[in-house]
Amino acid sequence: MNHYDTIIIGGGIAGLSTAWHLQQALPHASYALLETGTRWGGKVKTDVVDVPEVGRFVVEGGPDSFITQKPWAMRLAETLGLSDRFLGTNQAQKQIYVIQQGKPIPMPDGVMLIVPTQFAPFALSPLISPWGKLRMGMDLFIRPRRDGEDETLADFITRRLGREALDKIAEPLMAGIYNAEAEKQSILATFPRFRTLEENHGSLIRGMLASRRARPASAPQDGARPRSIFLSLNDGMNELTDTLADDLTGDLRLNTQVTKLAPRPGGYGITTDTGEMMTARSVVLAIPAYAAASLLADVAPEAAAQLNAIRYVSTGTISLAYRQADIRRPLDGYGVVIPRSEGRAINAVTVSSVKFAQRAPDGAVLLRCFFGGSRRPDMMEVDDEELVRTVRSELGELLGIDATPLFQRIYRWFNANPQYDVGHLARVAAVETALPPGLYVTGSPYRGVGLPDCVHQAEQTVAALTDGLTATRQWEQEKTAFS
Repeated sequence: MNHYDTIIIGGGIAGLSTAWHLQQALPHASYALLETGTRWGGKVKTDVVDVPEVGRFVVEGGPDSFITQKPWAMRLAETLGLSDRFLGTNQAQKQIYVIQQGKPIPMPDGVMLIVPTQFAPFALSPLISPWGKLRMGMDLFIRPRRDGEDETLADFITRRLGREALDKIAEPLMAGIYNAEAEKQSILATFPRFRTLEENHGSLIRGMLASRRARPASAPQDGARPRSIFLSLNDGMNELTDTLADDLTGDLRLNTQVTKLAPRPGGYGITTDTGEMMTARSVVLAIPAYAAASLLADVAPEAAAQLNAIRYVSTGTISLAYRQADIRRPLDGYGVVIPRSEGRAINAVTVSSVKFAQRAPDGAVLLRCFFGGSRRPDMMEVDDEELVRTVRSELGELLGIDATPLFQRIYRWFNANPQYDVGHLARVAAVETALPPGLYVTGSPYRGVGLPDCVHQAEQTVAALTDGLTATRQWEQEKTAFS
């Protein structure tokens, strides 16, 4: 029976980051990293496709970048020596379009997520009706809420900016990030900054304007080029997870499913699907909440009950490649978002070859379409042939693309997207309180779904874990000294 200081279950970005930070904090600590699947990285998945006589495409099945305003993923990549691999977004063609009555309408310049910060572009835009614009402007005069209570994204946006702003901008943009329903999505768990702006400035518009004025103070000095808000890597996001995995020195095991977790003297024991048993002083669960709940049902039933209450939805992407000459309309922006009210079969389209260089060869275009989620769960069940047919029809109607793609790649992520419903942070706190010493949960089900959030949670988990391991070792050394 193998014994370790720590066993980490789950080999996605959260599990990999936990192992790496543990290795940095306690170089002599022993650990095992166990992953059910055949590869490391979880939802981070990059495929490189070479098309004869056309060239090389870099296709992302999961996240295509990380946000630098949350610095943890960027810092990790820098520490791993990947700085020279960073790939920023295309600043010359960063327009986003919103589908309205079947047509792409440009998002007005100066709209920061949802809040207008420039008068003229917003006033002249056909996206929002005159009454809708007036209602959004009322944000300047509406009394702020300062009771600290949670509310839905829909309630918050409607209260501050009106229903039209919710339907045409916030729902497709902000709820879309989480594949969530705005009527259930927790504002405190997903966009706490907006409540902070409301509390500190009395208005979202005033708060965003203040943030914008403060931004130049933190810009790079000495003429350095400003950092892109979003960064990818030259050969795709797999560069990050592959480099992480290659840097680990512990006992790394793929194709290993943990079927049982039980307390043992001095820690915990786990059993794998092959019947192998392992023990450790501490165990980190970097797996979906429902999977963690299954393992914790007997060990920590209260925590398991709270974990089972975290809902999940299934999502997918389909990437399609075309020759530039076959695209009749210019694709001059990052892509389009599609409001739920449009009733479409897809949720959004990213023009990957515009958003990032090196995603498609010269003379070619790479699109990525999003489907499923809370909006259209039925799309997850259609077969590949019907899915391709449906998506091509949507692209024809919305963007005028009727050419046959050079290739397509489909990625389906079943029960892989946690939903941060109202009260989510209280639920997470209850889970953490109910866990016995030496057991930890980390990753996207808890305090942020993005790559930087998962890396940050891994750091915090390791900080708590190392305190426990250090205290245990000191106690064992003292016990040995006086025995």
